[in-house]
Amino acid sequence: MSYKILIVDDEPMLTSLLKDHFSDCGYEAVTANSAKDAMARINEQPDLILLDINMPDMDGLELCKAVRSHVSCPILFLTARITELDKVNGFMAGGDDYITKPFGLAEITARVAAHLRRDERAHNNSRFTVSEDLIVNFSERTVFYKDTEIVFSKREFDIIEFLISNAGQIFEREHLYEAVWGLDAEGDNTVIKEHIRKIRKKLKDVTGSDDYIETVWGVGYKWKK
Repeated sequence: MSYKILIVDDEPMLTSLLKDHFSDCGYEAVTANSAKDAMARINEQPDLILLDINMPDMDGLELCKAVRSHVSCPILFLTARITELDKVNGFMAGGDDYITKPFGLAEITARVAAHLRRDERAHNNSRFTVSEDLIVNFSERTVFYKDTEIVFSKREFDIIEFLISNAGQIFEREHLYEAVWGLDAEGDNTVIKEHIRKIRKKLKDVTGSDDYIETVWGVGYKWKK
């Protein structure tokens, strides 16, 4: 499997160097030299993001916060900031690691490989028990109630996966639409209401309960813990 790495830095020489290096290592490497370009690349679903913090239009911390609810892949910060507070801020923004400039190619390659292995193991073991009898398997994209499979469309399952991964949190329809359809999707977030209705019906038809997804009136939806 060829992993896709998104390299985001406002220094074209560095992104070009890293792209050539990771391409030589067998990865699919793509680059962005601004936060705006990076936002467009996010929709290509990279397996890992190398993200510079010091960028002029939007820094890496802000960009990480903006996209973290839409991507689950590892995000590794590249930066010259080395204080403990900087590292804490990076992790709180949603980053998974912190690589200090200047760095060696051997080090960054090893860190990338380690995070990709860890992320792959997590996906391979992504069996999530919602309740005693309802089981959602993220890697196989299946939902079972006891021994009965409940079949969902791709979009329906995407919504279920996102809500379960953030169980207890309330999401507006617009946020859900962007998370499932993508930041640049063209359409109407009112389709979320219809998809939620179908998900509830399918769950109730098999389990006898439609109590899994809660509507918070005037706000949005959440998956009950």
